[in-house]
Amino acid sequence: MALEALNGRAEQLRAEIGKTVLGQQDAVVMLIVALFARGHVLLEGPPGTAKTLLARTFAASLSLDFSRIQFTPDLMPGDILGTSIFNFQTNDFILTKGPVFTEVLLADEINRAPPKTQAALLQAMNEQKVSIDGTDHSLGDNFIVVATQNPIEQQGTYPLPEAQLDRFLFKLIIDFPPADVEMAILQKHAAKPLKTGRETAGVESVLDAAALAQSRSVIDSIILDDDITAYILRLVRATRETTDIAFGASTRAADALAVATRALAALSGRDFAIPDDVKQLYIPALRHRIVLGPGAEIEGRRPDNVLENILNQVEVPR
Repeated sequence: MALEALNGRAEQLRAEIGKTVLGQQDAVVMLIVALFARGHVLLEGPPGTAKTLLARTFAASLSLDFSRIQFTPDLMPGDILGTSIFNFQTNDFILTKGPVFTEVLLADEINRAPPKTQAALLQAMNEQKVSIDGTDHSLGDNFIVVATQNPIEQQGTYPLPEAQLDRFLFKLIIDFPPADVEMAILQKHAAKPLKTGRETAGVESVLDAAALAQSRSVIDSIILDDDITAYILRLVRATRETTDIAFGASTRAADALAVATRALAALSGRDFAIPDDVKQLYIPALRHRIVLGPGAEIEGRRPDNVLENILNQVEVPR
C-alpha cells in the first residue's frame, strides 16, 4: 500500500507539471526522483527551452515555500544568505533572512554569479544550513535547489567549480523538443488570450510536507542488494580507470547514484532495485562529475558518449 501511495503521488506530480511543460518527460521523472531522494538538480540548455518554466511548475505542484534568485555578476553572498542589521531601538542585531531560507530554491542562470557568490550555496546544498556571523541556521529537511544555466552564451559567466557541481544529484540536459511537441506548444498558446498572466496558472499543489516525508520514509525502507551495490561501484570506479576521463567520479557520486536508484525503484512500484534502474540514472548522475581527458576532448567526444561506452563495457549483474 505504501508503494502504491508513493506511485500515486508521483503520477499526480507528473500530471500537474504536464499541464504547463510539454515534451520533457525524462526531465520531469528525474526531478521527481531527486525530490524524493533529497537531491539538487542542475538544468542546462539553450534559451527558450522551458528550463525556468519547468522549475517554477515543479515548485507550483508542491505545497512548499518557493524562492527564485536571478543570478547576476553583481550578486553578493549577502543577497542570497541574508545579513544582520543593527536595530538602534533594541541595541541588537536582527537577522534579515535572504531568499535561501525557503524549501524550493530556483537558482536561475547560476553560472552568471561570481565564484564567491556561488560558494555561498555550497554549505546550504550540502548541509541544509547556512552560517551567518558565526551562527548556524537550519534550512529544513525539504530544502532543494533547482538551478539553471545556459551552455551557449559564455560571456559574463563563471563556470561552476567541480566541488559545487558534485553537490547536484543530477545534471539534466534540456534540449529543443521534437517538431510535433513544438506544434502542440504553439497550438496551446494560440488558443489563449495574449498576456494571460502566470504561466503556471492552473497548476495545483498536490504534495505537502507531510506527504513528502511519508514518501521518503518508504524509499528509506528499500535496501539495495549486494549485486546492485557492486554494479554501481564498478560503474563509478570505471570512470577512474579509462584514459578518456582525466578525473573520475567521487565516492560521493557512487553514494548519490545508490540513493537515487532506491528512489527510482520505489517510484517504479518495486521494493527492490534492478540493473535498469542504475542504467537509467547513471548518465544524469555522473555527466557533471567527470572531467574528460585530452584525447576525448580532441576527438570532440562528450561526457555522455564516454559514460555510454562504460555502460556498455561493465558487466551487468544477472
